[in-house]
This record gives sequence, C-alpha cells and structure tokens, in this order.
Amino acid sequence: RQIDLMIEGMHCGACVWLLESLPRITPGAVHARVMFGRGRIRLAWDASQTTLSALARAVDRLGYRLRPVTGRAESEQAERARGRVLVRLGVAGALAGNVMLASVALYAGEASGMAATHHLLFRWVAITLALVAIAWPGATFFRGAITAIRTGVPHTDVPISLGLAVGAVAGVWSAITGGTELYADTLVMLVFLLLAGRWFQAAQQRWSADSIELLHAVAPPTARRIEGDGSITEVASESLAVGDRIEVLAGDTVPADGRIEHGRTTLDRSMLTGESVPVGATAGDSVEAGIVNLSAPVRVAVETTGAATRIGRIIQLVQDAALQRAPFVRMADRVAKRFVVIILVVAGATAGAWSIIEPSRAVGITAALLIVTCPCALALSTPLTVSVAIGKALRRGICIKGGEALEAIARADTIVFDKTGTLTSGDCTLVRWIGDEDVRPLLGALERHSAHPVARAIAERFAPTGDQPEARDVASTLGGGISGEIDGVELVAGSEPFLRRTRPDIELTSPIMAEVAIAASDGLSAVLVARGGELVAAAIVGDTLRDDARATVESLRAGGKRVVLLSGDREDTTRAIAESLAIDHDNVIAQASPEDKARIIKELGEGPGRGVVMIGDGVNDAAAMAHADAGVAVHGGAEAALNASDVYLARPGLDTLQELLAGCGRTHTLLRAGIATSIFYNATFATIAIAGLMSPLLAAILMPLSSAGVTLLARYGRSFAPAT
Repeated sequence: RQIDLMIEGMHCGACVWLLESLPRITPGAVHARVMFGRGRIRLAWDASQTTLSALARAVDRLGYRLRPVTGRAESEQAERARGRVLVRLGVAGALAGNVMLASVALYAGEASGMAATHHLLFRWVAITLALVAIAWPGATFFRGAITAIRTGVPHTDVPISLGLAVGAVAGVWSAITGGTELYADTLVMLVFLLLAGRWFQAAQQRWSADSIELLHAVAPPTARRIEGDGSITEVASESLAVGDRIEVLAGDTVPADGRIEHGRTTLDRSMLTGESVPVGATAGDSVEAGIVNLSAPVRVAVETTGAATRIGRIIQLVQDAALQRAPFVRMADRVAKRFVVIILVVAGATAGAWSIIEPSRAVGITAALLIVTCPCALALSTPLTVSVAIGKALRRGICIKGGEALEAIARADTIVFDKTGTLTSGDCTLVRWIGDEDVRPLLGALERHSAHPVARAIAERFAPTGDQPEARDVASTLGGGISGEIDGVELVAGSEPFLRRTRPDIELTSPIMAEVAIAASDGLSAVLVARGGELVAAAIVGDTLRDDARATVESLRAGGKRVVLLSGDREDTTRAIAESLAIDHDNVIAQASPEDKARIIKELGEGPGRGVVMIGDGVNDAAAMAHADAGVAVHGGAEAALNASDVYLARPGLDTLQELLAGCGRTHTLLRAGIATSIFYNATFATIAIAGLMSPLLAAILMPLSSAGVTLLARYGRSFAPAT
C-alpha cells in the first residue's frame, strides 16, 4: 500500500536521508520518498507485515510528525512551519546581538579597565545567553543528531552538534575556572548562521517545488455551474462532479475536462499542446482544464474533474518524478553519508593532535573542522539540480517523469525513431497532382463518398465549396479504389493493382505512370484517375516528413549519436524516408510489429554503448519504449504517451526533441559540476581548518556559503532554456 502525507520537523537535506532510511530500520516498510520542498513523504508498506499507524509511530520516534494532505490546509500548515523556523532564527539573532554587546563590553574592559564584579557579570551573561541559544534555537541540531545515533544513519547534524557541544562545555569550563576563551560569541553566531543557512536551503527547495506547483494555478479556482432550473451558480472548481454542466465565458479558463454541448468558439490550447495558433471548437468537441476560451461563451458537460483531468495527471506525473532518485543522486547520497563518518574520524584525530601541539586551541580547531565540512552542499546539490531542471523543462512543454529518465537520455548514444507520426506528420496529405486539372473537382466529389484517410485528404483538397457535381452509382472497394458516374461519364480512382484488376481495358503506360514510379521511389503513393476509360491524372499522396526532421537527424549525427529508423511501414516507404534523411542502410528496420520493436530495442540495449532512447507516438511503440533506457513520446498520441513514455513532448515539432537532448546533457554537466564543487570546497576548507587557520565563527560563515553556491548553480545553471 502507498500514501502521501505531510511531514513536520524537516529542516535540511540530511533529514531526507534519515526518513528515507525508514525501510532499513522498520520491518514491513517498502520505501519512503521525501519531497523536501513540499514537505511531503510517500510511504509504501507491506500490509501483511505492518500498518500505517506503526509507520507513523516509527516516524514519530525519528523526531518528525505526519499529517494528512488536506489541500489548502497543506499550504497553511507549511506557512506555520516556516513561521516556527523564523521564530527560532529571530531568537537566535536576538541572542547573538546581545552576546556581542556583552563581548564588546568585556573587550573594552580589558583595554581600559573594569571592576572584577562587572567583568564576572558580563562573562556569565554572555555564556548564559549562548547556552540559551544552543538549548532552544539550536536544539534542532541535537534532536537530529540523537536520532541519527539511535538509528545508525549518518547525519550532518552529528558533526554540527558535536562542534556546538564541545564549544559549550569548553566555554562553561572557562567561565568557571576563569579562563580567557569563553566561545560565547562564537557559539551563538554559529547557531544563528547555521539556522540562516538552512533557511536559505529550504527557500531554494521551495522554489524548486513551486516551479511544479504553479501548474495547479492553471485551472481556475471557481466555475459557473448550470443548475437544473437553468440558473448559474458560481462554485469552487473542486466541487464540480462528473455530469455537471458549466458555462465558460469568453476569456475564461476551462475548469474541468468535458465536451461542448452548445456554442461555437476558438480555444487557446497552448498550455497543453504547445500550439500557439487558436483552434476552432463547436458542439461535440472536447475541452480540457487549463485551456482558455477566447471568443464566445460555451456550455460544457463535465466528464473529468480535479486530479483525474489531463492537466491533473501531468501534474501528478511531474510530482512523482520529484520523488524518484536518479543513479547520480543516489551515488551522491552515499558519498555524503560516508563523508560524515570520515569527518568524525578526522575530527577525532585532529582534536588528539592539537591537544598535544597546543591544547588551548584544540577545541576551536576541532569545532571549526566539524562545522565547515558539513556535507549539506553535497547532499543538496544533486536532487536540487534534477528537480529544478524538471521544472524548467516542464515550462518548455517537456514533461520529464523522473531523474532516471533525465540521466538515461544524457548518457544515451543510440536514438531510435518510429517513422509515422514521429519523423513524419502522421497524416495522409496530397503532395502533388499530375495530369488534367479539370478532373480535380470531379475526383473530390467522388472521394467524398469514402471514409478512407486517402479519400478524405483528396476530398478536403478538391471538393468545391459551392455547387458540387453529383456522383451516382458509387461503388467503393476497401483498400483498392472507388468508381462512380459524374455528369454521365464514368470516373474510376484507385491504386494501380485496383485499376489493373477491375479495368484491364485502361492503358497504364502513359507518361503519367513514369512520374508515378518516381513518386513511389520517394515513398509516396498514387491514386490513379481514369475518366471514360482513359488514364487522365494521378494524385500523389503520402505521409510527408516533418519540416524539421532532416535538421534533427543531422544534428543528432553531428553530436555523435547513432540514429536508427524502426518502422512498421512497408520496406520501400521506410527506405525512401531513410534515404531522404541520409540514415545508413544498416540502421533501417521496416515492417516491424510492436513485438518486433520491443525485441529490437532490447537487443540494441544489450550491445556495446551507453543507452538507447526510443522516440515514438506512444501507441504502437509502447512496448519498445518500455524496453528502452528512456522512451520519448512526441506531441500527438497524448493519452498513450502519458502512460508509456518517460518523457512527453507537449510542443509540436522535433526541435523540442533537440531541446530535450541538449537540456539533459547540460543538466548532467551541472550535476558533475555540483559534486565537484562540493568535494573541492570540503577538501580545501577541511585542510585549512586542520592546519589551525580557521576559527569556528569563520567556519559557520563558510558552511552555508557552500550550500548557497551549489544552490545558485542548480537554480541559475543553464539546464533547460527559460520559457519565452
């Protein structure tokens, strides 16, 4: 079983480690996935071994509280939690200011003289306020450390708490014995700066989550519901139910998925499809939540509401993606956890060494080392980079369903294309006309009697809008052709085999046939037209290449990718398309069934290389997508694409695919840069701290700066271009 819950008490990326270790320390827990920026956890468990209440108690023992997800109350709860953090930060700042005043008085007294009683008073005021800062605002670090020790999960709060504890004990001992170093100002500033740094981290995580959460604002909060008596009531969109009828005024956003019952208008579907040109809609046409009604009021019958709408499913897919851990992220987590253990060992050795070299400095140097080497930046960098990249991609009409897909695409060296609907438009269109122009309206009138896609394409092009000739005695042969009488003259249209079989008297050796043969070599088909027993024309039809197909394939090859064309279409048609795209003969596979495609993709993935990406329309390519390292569904078969693919391109055109591949590559580079930056930072400043060249206060300043650095790299690094 599985459930999403709100979670209270998280304050940094290390809390994520602790909570996600729940399956290791709690029998029956299958997995725990934390979305830090939204304050949520997804729990999965084996109901035969444990219960949700048992998991809740286990989480409570870790120091966190679970709450149900309750819509608007969720944001209110998050605001209250942020308010509590701000209170702790404010108290720590106020205590730091007062300790600094007491410290200034002590420093001034040493320079100009101060009565012993006053000197003792200021010393104890300073150390008392520092202890209050550690005991109240700083208690969050100690709670995390105690939980980490109890569960055996390495946690960044352990070295921080150890540093604060060592400093506090040393300061109190100094105050009692009359020593010169109190550490009061250092300790209180440490608490304040550490809390401020974590507040900054949390703010960046919230920004990352909000880049996805903004999608919830697509659907309007209210709707105009038509009641049984015909009156209209404004209600919350959340209260709409299947079967309700609503009115959508011009300029309004549709609040739910449904079908137009009355009215004619134009719609802006760019939010869902990426199409910038408005499209017409009338009674019987479907509409989705999030699209904008542009020109006239319409009445809509509600078919789907809330999370079940198309935009709701897209939101859920992206939110699910934020819970996934890509291999690169899991590797960074393992490194960070081991780093905590290494630092504790090194800190112990450093304390021992300096206790021999210069005992008076051992406490300060050890505290500085423990604080400056906190691996928060290492733990934060990779998940933040992935989630920010996914949010940016979504705003570009690219729905990436997880960090694993992002990483697989970045590493892939083989790109496999389906043909129909991917490299081609997917629609049968008239490419050119050969022969007598006067026959065109006659052919259009005849083809209007057929529902075949080729017939529809010709009829839409040639059927006149005014007076139309009437076709009589129409006879249609499925997959062959059509015949009829127009103005007393027999007209026959169809394929060459159809004409040879049904009208052997028609001569098929005219110059028209020579041009038909040329068209066939280009992968196009011909509808031959005979009037009165004579071949007079031919309509060349076909599924034409997308305008950007050649540029896309050339760009991929230039980037070192192997391009494979995998199609279920005929051999000659597939080969013709491949030749026009300059795809190597060895990389073309035709007449492949869905099962064949899945097998071929699996074989390609087993060969030498770094990975396979399958690009298709998400319908007959679903099995192949499942076997690929990553499946990409192009704009088109949306419903199947949402279920079958790892990435859905909501914008039409293959330029979006190039943007996806480039963006994934840049994100992978940012991931490596974040890891490298974190390791360089920790190694450099750990060396400086061990050498005794860093104070605990300077360490507290530098520690959040490292997290700020990787956060800014993730946020402003050029993964996917910003939306325009």
